[in-house]
Amino acid sequence: MQELHEEISDLLSDEREDRFSFPPEARKKAMDFLARREYGQTELIKKLADKGYDRDVAEQAVRQLTEEGLQSDQRFAESFVQSRINQGKGPVKIRLDLGQRGIGDAVIELAIEAAGANWFELARDVRLRKFGGDSPPDFKAKAKQMRFLQYRGFEQDHVQAAFNSD
Repeated sequence: MQELHEEISDLLSDEREDRFSFPPEARKKAMDFLARREYGQTELIKKLADKGYDRDVAEQAVRQLTEEGLQSDQRFAESFVQSRINQGKGPVKIRLDLGQRGIGDAVIELAIEAAGANWFELARDVRLRKFGGDSPPDFKAKAKQMRFLQYRGFEQDHVQAAFNSD
């Protein structure tokens, strides 16, 4: 009886290991991820590898999904940019975040352009939401507000313009 239990155990573990090197399984898992939200290629491959799939199998599955149009770095970048704009983030931070997710510079610039955001207006709105409509009472308060906007990823001219409407 003990031998039978060990044989069954061995069979199950082999089947489990094979699952992670089986491209259709990786594709199915990748599609599960994409059903929830968009992912960039690099991010999706990493996510599959973190779940235990062989890196080569993960790359193959994601490459196939990209060729079929089910995964798109451009679509991911556009979605990401819009999401960050809604959070009140500026173009510097958005570029940095997308770059860290493995998105190329050309795709990033296209996505930021496609968003059509008015960065000056967004910087002003973010400042007003955080600090209210009153002008900063002194240089120290203004510097604090400027640092906040820079941290949020706004360029220097956007930060300056956020104070010019006072």
